[in-house]
Order: sequence, then C-alpha cells, then structure tokens
Amino acid sequence: MRDTTQVFLKDQAGQIVEATLIDGMTSEEIADAYADWKPFIEARRRELEMQGVPRSDWPQHQHWNWEQKADRYGAQLAYRFFGIECEAEIQAMMLVDLDTKRCRLEEQWGGPLVYVEYLSAAPWNLHAFVPTPLYRGTGTIQIKAAIQLSLELGYGGRIGLHSLPQADPFYARSGMTDLGLDPAYYELRYFEMTSEQAERYLG
Repeated sequence: MRDTTQVFLKDQAGQIVEATLIDGMTSEEIADAYADWKPFIEARRRELEMQGVPRSDWPQHQHWNWEQKADRYGAQLAYRFFGIECEAEIQAMMLVDLDTKRCRLEEQWGGPLVYVEYLSAAPWNLHAFVPTPLYRGTGTIQIKAAIQLSLELGYGGRIGLHSLPQADPFYARSGMTDLGLDPAYYELRYFEMTSEQAERYLG
C-alpha cells in the first residue's frame, strides 16, 4: 500500500512550501533516496575526520544505511516506511513498527502502539551537516504521521521510540513522556506518547 498526503515545510527563507508525505515507500524509492543522501554524509564524515572532531560529537545517525533497512524490513508486514518528498527529492524518512512493541506507561501498560524505529531528515536539512538547513519541519510531520497511523490502527494515537542523545531535546519538546534511559536498549532514552498527548500534538 502506498498513499500520499500533501504537507508543508519551511524553506531557508521561512516561506511555506508544498511537500508530499509518502506512506509506504518502496525499497527502490528508499535505495534511491539513500543514494542521494550518501555523498553528503560521507563528505561530512571526511570533514570531521580532517578537523579531528571526536567521533562522540559526530552526527549520531550518520552510520544508518537506509538501503539495508529497506532490504531487512521492506517485506515484513509489521513495518512501514514513510518519506517526505519536496522538489523531487526525499527530504526525510521514517520506519515504524506497527505490531511488535507494547506500551510501557502504567496508564496504558501492555496496549498496542506505533513504535518509531528510525527517523531522520536528509543531511542537507540538518544543522549537523550544513550551516543552514534547506527545509525545516520534517521531524514534526513524521511524528504526526506516526500518531495518525496509530489512530487509524485503533491504537488511540499512542507511539513510542528510543531517542539518540542528540535528538533528546526534540522529543522532550514534543510533549511525550520521558521514561528515562533504557539499559536493555543501548542506554538510549525511551519516550512514549499517550492518547491525550497525541491529541495535543496534533492540535
């Protein structure tokens, strides 16, 4: 299944621009997008090496290989890929798990939720790669897409995710509940959203 929805981003001048949210990216689309992203990621990696920047300060998701993720998860019904397209390029991608994770918050313990496995903007949209991102708003759109999918599945808008430390502030601002560091998952911080929080996030 592949559906598209009109969404809106902000460009470098702060102007609103039309974009397309793709629900159900194909493996071919993901591979093509990653092929566009990869030169920017590798160029930034070389810059950081030449500057002697400690690896702990590199963009923490720069090693993600989206083509490999498509190969691994693309044929599994429990997973779905999203993308945001603008000006004929994929500006962000997200992989969600629809079925295998359960809620951890006491008030919704054990209930189903949409779990965000991976979420990333294109490198040219991230301060970690460029001084001025080309487009803003991709992360918010994708979180809203995960919430909307949760509602469509009858999960009440509930979503959850583990955050890389550099992304912690973004998820903290989203209004999700911070359940702290998870020793069972690389000591990453786990965030979960209730139905009420989801309703507020959607506005």
